[in-house]
Amino acid sequence: MKFGIIRERKNPPDRRVVLSPEACQKVVGTFPKAQIIVEPSPIRAFDDASYRQLGIPVENSMELCDVLLGVKEVPIDALIPNKKYFFFSHTIKKQPYNRDLLRAILEKNIELYDHEVITNPKEQRLVAFGRYAGIVGAYNGFRAYGLKYDLYDLPKANSLPDQKALIHELKNIKLPNIKVLLTGRGRVGNGSREMLDGMGMRRVNVSEYLEEDFNEPVYCQIDAGEYNKRKDGVRGNKANFFAHPEEYKSNFFRFAKVTDFYIAGHFYGQGAPYLYTREDAKHPDFKIKVVADVSCDIDGPVASTIKPSTIADPIYGYDPKTEKETDYQNPNAIAVMAVDNLPCELPRDASEGFGEAFVKNVIPAFFNGDQDGILQRARMTQDGKLTERYSYLQDYVDWN
Repeated sequence: MKFGIIRERKNPPDRRVVLSPEACQKVVGTFPKAQIIVEPSPIRAFDDASYRQLGIPVENSMELCDVLLGVKEVPIDALIPNKKYFFFSHTIKKQPYNRDLLRAILEKNIELYDHEVITNPKEQRLVAFGRYAGIVGAYNGFRAYGLKYDLYDLPKANSLPDQKALIHELKNIKLPNIKVLLTGRGRVGNGSREMLDGMGMRRVNVSEYLEEDFNEPVYCQIDAGEYNKRKDGVRGNKANFFAHPEEYKSNFFRFAKVTDFYIAGHFYGQGAPYLYTREDAKHPDFKIKVVADVSCDIDGPVASTIKPSTIADPIYGYDPKTEKETDYQNPNAIAVMAVDNLPCELPRDASEGFGEAFVKNVIPAFFNGDQDGILQRARMTQDGKLTERYSYLQDYVDWN
């Protein structure tokens, strides 16, 4: 089985890679029938020489490979027919901007495996960059806080080498006695928590956060059961909420009344209530002035996120009164950090973590007959057609 590590061609450039040089070395050392060829790249976080030093060939010969591994969408004109491809296709939610990509994949008889749907038998995701989005998102949020209030000026995350360097910078800032709220306990939320704990910020429970004042900055991490409640007043739970989100309403405003800086690291499911609305943000008791929206659902559950921001220009202001963009340093503005490709700012760490999970969970499936159905569940297309699991995308493909 010959694997090819393809060059990332999407703009803006993405420096991440599925397998680092060390991960490649582990694959070929563990599986005697595995071969890996790396396509040359001028932008990859690990340069061509670092692969060659470990005996991994770097060649322009992807057409000789059976399976091609990438991160972001492959441009249509770069797709090689009749190959197996792994990348984030951003088509499983019927995203209009990638309809032509999925059509081309079918026309070129490509087997597409989307990283986003690589799951175990319990349907839990096995490979993801979410932790690194949480890590960088929290850092960028503190950077936004310092810039809004002219308190300090942190360097941009993508100018620093790794998570350790980010934490070092955060340890050196002086914060007022603010309250920081973090939603979500998945990969993203826990990635952000690593940063809060790493910088030495005190963690408090919900009742302490809502009711007490502190002589130091503190944070509270909450999950769906704490910022939603059942409409009928019956006590709910997380499992019930995810099964029947329409039966719940937001209980977030009680946190908004005491929060200075909010990190949104939750997963938002269709039909769930918004955390706060544009009307909520107009309320005189609404206190949040800085939002790091790692989840980045536009015009969705975090009302101040009206557009994505970019690594080059990561912060914008939201004016609750006009519901429009404004200068984030305006005293009435909510400063919003909503970069939608945060892991790109920490490409080496993100690539190493992703590759470790890919080698552990996905590569073995090619050599054990896919005994756990890893490949079967992630295979979106085969023989020029959508597989049964993804047949719901047919109307999306056919749309004219």
